[in-house]
Amino acid sequence: MSHLDHIPSTPGKFKMDKSSYPYSRVRWHSSLAKLTFWSLVFVGVIFLFFYRSPSSSTNPLPSDPSRRSLRTSWGGSDWEKRVRSSARIRSRNGFSVLVTGAAGFVGTHVSAALKRRGDGVLGLDNFNDYYDPSLKRARQALLERSGVFIVEGDINDVALLKKLFEVVPFTHVMHLAAQAGVRYAMENPSSYVHSNIAGLVSLLEVCKEANPQPAIVWASSSSVYGLNTKVPFSEKDRTDQPASLYAATKKAGEEIAHTYNHIYGLSLTGLRFFTVYGPWGRPDMAYFFFTRDILKGKSIPIFEAASHGTVARDFTYIDDIVKGCLAALDTAEKSTGSGGKKKGPAQLRVFNLGNTSPVPVTDLVSILERLLKAKAKRNIMKLPRNGDVQFTHANISLAQRELGYKPSTDLQTGLKKFVRWYLSYYRVGGKKADA
Repeated sequence: MSHLDHIPSTPGKFKMDKSSYPYSRVRWHSSLAKLTFWSLVFVGVIFLFFYRSPSSSTNPLPSDPSRRSLRTSWGGSDWEKRVRSSARIRSRNGFSVLVTGAAGFVGTHVSAALKRRGDGVLGLDNFNDYYDPSLKRARQALLERSGVFIVEGDINDVALLKKLFEVVPFTHVMHLAAQAGVRYAMENPSSYVHSNIAGLVSLLEVCKEANPQPAIVWASSSSVYGLNTKVPFSEKDRTDQPASLYAATKKAGEEIAHTYNHIYGLSLTGLRFFTVYGPWGRPDMAYFFFTRDILKGKSIPIFEAASHGTVARDFTYIDDIVKGCLAALDTAEKSTGSGGKKKGPAQLRVFNLGNTSPVPVTDLVSILERLLKAKAKRNIMKLPRNGDVQFTHANISLAQRELGYKPSTDLQTGLKKFVRWYLSYYRVGGKKADA
């Protein structure tokens, strides 16, 4: 079995198209009005969220996984020693990186890759139960063997964040913590506001006061393209038609990033991930639970659009996403503020990270059938109005040009690695899991 099946592998500034500049000037006032409108809307959401739940920070609802009260303690000399050791840079010109959501799917892979190349890495995760926490604990154990310490805490815990920056002068922040999932937003909308909006603001508030301020790379989402029908999706395309609350919170994050860059000089790079998959993935993703249910002989839902239209996704293998994340860190310019005061213009970027090869979901199922040597029981259903869109397709030309991003893993190859990991981790066929 390949070593890569268990351990994640290591692997510009946004430029306006000069040809469209006169047209951009004509649209300036309209764009400014839209920006002002969206900013007021999102500030209003945050205001209502906090004032409708004045005790949410001290007595969160147990049904809200992102707002669970953490019972762990932090602080003390031994704790600080572990934090410093994990964040210690071990390579020339290396970074000291705070990775939020480090026990998550992408966070685990990115943390391991950074550590392998000699960067200092400290993780932060609240280990919520949106999906099986034991998988997150297994990822934590994997990282601990690599020398990465994950602090158990919430990104809305400002006191904890301030303490971490007091102990370690981080050069960079890789912000991957978020409430994920499009459909779950219909069950627990407040968790998305709490994690994806309030959590981002909490982190940026601490970062702007840090001295020196870190450069920040954070996870946006391809979901921001919403109901956009122009393909492939480009960073210049409209993103004001979100199809889900999740997408709306990620769009809000991009507007908030613009605000903190403009006012406080924070260097911010947003990455719009396109359907990431691979070993150690999320159980709520289709490729993951399709694998589980095919093996159990259960039926799987196959959605189709109106008039039997094909539903397709730009599936992107985790190793390619990791390379994009590291390239974004490596090309991030320093923030220009100090102690909450801006001293000059700072870098603000957004990139698509996809595979630029959409694949119908039916083809995904066929590949899994061959790899699992089992026939899927397909239940064809209409695409529900729960936030899902018919297709995603990334234009990655900007990331190729500015980051040197070049995805190299096709779906057949990537799913083969995922299935190999899945069968081992869940001991299917008597195989032993690594963690």
